[in-house]
Amino acid sequence: MARFDFIQTPLTGLVLAQRKAIEDHRGFLSRFYCAEEFGAVGITKNIAQINHTLTRKKGVVRGLHFQFPPHAEAKLVSCLKGEIWDVAVDLRRDSPTFLHWHSEVLSATNRRSLLIPEGYAHGFQTLTEDCELFYLHTAAYHPEAEGMLNAADPRLNIAWPLPINDLSERDREHPFIAQNFQGVIL
Repeated sequence: MARFDFIQTPLTGLVLAQRKAIEDHRGFLSRFYCAEEFGAVGITKNIAQINHTLTRKKGVVRGLHFQFPPHAEAKLVSCLKGEIWDVAVDLRRDSPTFLHWHSEVLSATNRRSLLIPEGYAHGFQTLTEDCELFYLHTAAYHPEAEGMLNAADPRLNIAWPLPINDLSERDREHPFIAQNFQGVIL
């Protein structure tokens, strides 16, 4: 029995995973990951790291982050509490959607996860207070391989749904994309 519906987005490799719940009078069971089912949509590496975050205020933006090869990672992002506007930016050099972005609303109630492939930057904005996220990563974090984009970069022109009311100093200082940026080679 399939526990997910996988929905292709307009960006190649970026997939929305709709979790199917089994419910009864006691509550529900929902699977977050199945190697067999995710392997069918291209995630064949093992999960190397799992993170859980809390963002307290509405309107906060976190990101946009990625890792350069050889530590490039795919990640599965899920919202356990609250609601977020999740964004992925295609950074793959030869992609027809290079520097295009796509967003999805993820929430505890819609049971959606965004499967972000290697070569994409990721960030999100909280739409409610007290948002908790759960991330599965195919590579461990390597600070020397980290890449960052500025959430306000005019070249990306991301239409954040709320005014950005908080951004970490580190995220605020990310540079804008250089004109000669040629993307990530996987």
